[in-house]
Amino acid sequence: MERRLAAILIADFVGSTAFLQADEEGALTRISSVLGIARECIEQAGGRVFNTAGDSVLAEFRSPVSALRAAIETRARLGGGGEHTAEDMRFGLHVADVVADGDDLKGEGVNVAARLQATADPGAIDVSETLFTHVVKVSPCKFETLEPRHLKGIAEPVQVYRVSQSADRHVYQIAPTRDEPAVAPRPNSVAVLPFRVTTGADEDQAFLADGLTDDLIHELSLIRPLFVSSRTASHAVDTNDPIVVGKRLGVRYVLSGTIRKFGDRVRLSIELSGTRNGELIWSERIQRPFNELLDAMEEIAARVAATVSGRIDHAEIGAARQKRPENMSAYEFYLRGLEEHRLSGIYNSHARQAIGWFRKAQEADPGFARPLAMEVCAWSYLPDFDLGQSEKLLLRALELDPSDPELHRILGIVLIKRHRDYASSRRHHEKALELAPNDAYIVGRCAAFFTFAGEPERAFGLLDRAEGLDPYLPVWVVEERIAALYALGRFEEVNRAALDLPFQTRRTRCYRAAARVARGDIERARILIGEALTDDPSLSIEYVRSQELYEDQDRMECLVDRLRQAGLPDNPQNIAGPIALQ
Repeated sequence: MERRLAAILIADFVGSTAFLQADEEGALTRISSVLGIARECIEQAGGRVFNTAGDSVLAEFRSPVSALRAAIETRARLGGGGEHTAEDMRFGLHVADVVADGDDLKGEGVNVAARLQATADPGAIDVSETLFTHVVKVSPCKFETLEPRHLKGIAEPVQVYRVSQSADRHVYQIAPTRDEPAVAPRPNSVAVLPFRVTTGADEDQAFLADGLTDDLIHELSLIRPLFVSSRTASHAVDTNDPIVVGKRLGVRYVLSGTIRKFGDRVRLSIELSGTRNGELIWSERIQRPFNELLDAMEEIAARVAATVSGRIDHAEIGAARQKRPENMSAYEFYLRGLEEHRLSGIYNSHARQAIGWFRKAQEADPGFARPLAMEVCAWSYLPDFDLGQSEKLLLRALELDPSDPELHRILGIVLIKRHRDYASSRRHHEKALELAPNDAYIVGRCAAFFTFAGEPERAFGLLDRAEGLDPYLPVWVVEERIAALYALGRFEEVNRAALDLPFQTRRTRCYRAAARVARGDIERARILIGEALTDDPSLSIEYVRSQELYEDQDRMECLVDRLRQAGLPDNPQNIAGPIALQ
């Protein structure tokens, strides 16, 4: 018998016995329909149904995130209206080593998923701590922490987490924009793979490895002669083989490395490889005091640039880079804040911890600008977010470092939200594009401004450029194409473009619903809004007004009216979540 690691999803029809006793034929028809929806969502998410038990399905996934998406999509589809409801099923998910017996899977891991499902409330998606740990950094949703649960036949209590509403704008929720992302290698191109923590080092240093990877990618992307694969693309590839990375990301070189901090010193091991034959171009071991780490990173950037494009010196690197912190404790606090900020959409506690670290960074180095901007981003996840105070923080940050493109982009959003100042917002978005022409994330995010400002054709151009730079953009960047299509009145294309995404967001469902109303199909529009409200009961017209920032108020009111016709309530059914600025 073969053993393998798998994510297990078990979905059960709730109350089948009572239904069968009341109306056997009707119950069988309804159960079959519900299980059919579950099977379709499982297969669309890349899962395999390995067993059924009359009123339940048992499915295997290679990816825990895919299993989670399948459960969320099934529940949303059931909640879309008609004869079914979201409470028709309940779900249990777990990751475990299982035993393959032919096409069937057996073992304690399957039993844990089954017991989680059996003890879940109707409509609930309950997951084990093991699965939660696998998905937390890339989760499409928020979670509630439940009490540890004693499950029948399982010796130790299992910590349980319950799926809550959708998570806004998670950077690692990617949407491949090509079926086969492989492209011909671009000239002067490099990918920076995520740095690894040296074996034996404190795992707490992962924040340092992640932060340095992101910073090096960003600094290299500001050097105009270079093409640098984006942060999401570099994290999306699941191999260190330079030949494979080169084919998937279309780069000629791959930089990889390890890092370890011990006491007040840091050790880096760096390799630059060619992607044609996988040959090692150069390698370097660096050991420095921690307060010289940024000098070392500048030297690495200069050497990478010189190798990749032929002639880049330190002066050009220095001209491109943002203002650096003068206090390395401030830099370390900032990186710790980033680590927490990446989880802000999952739990509010992470946003609060991120803000704490960013403020410590500011106290340690009042001249370091980026923590001010990131404090605003983290704060935007919380109910007490204040646009006025955020604007002050961002203006102060720009005084400290006017060369930071992300500061300009974020301030541009705040100026619209607070003052409806589209002229000033345009200047900041244009400046962000000027400062970071090769940063796929910034280019893609700036597209949203031009859709709202009445230039959806320019938004398309920016999205095409961003997707050319990065075949693994976050879903909530790629979904800007759906908004641009809607703004152009290309309603038939809205649905097709949305369904090309790996999963639906509440925003894509809203635009699909509005496009359906525009075409006269109110029945289907109501189903889509029902699905969106199942996924997030706090969704409302109020949310749409705060998110879709159209300058043309007639266009805004038309969108709102169409969503009302589709059944979206004016005010939240529950307490509305804040609108993250990301």
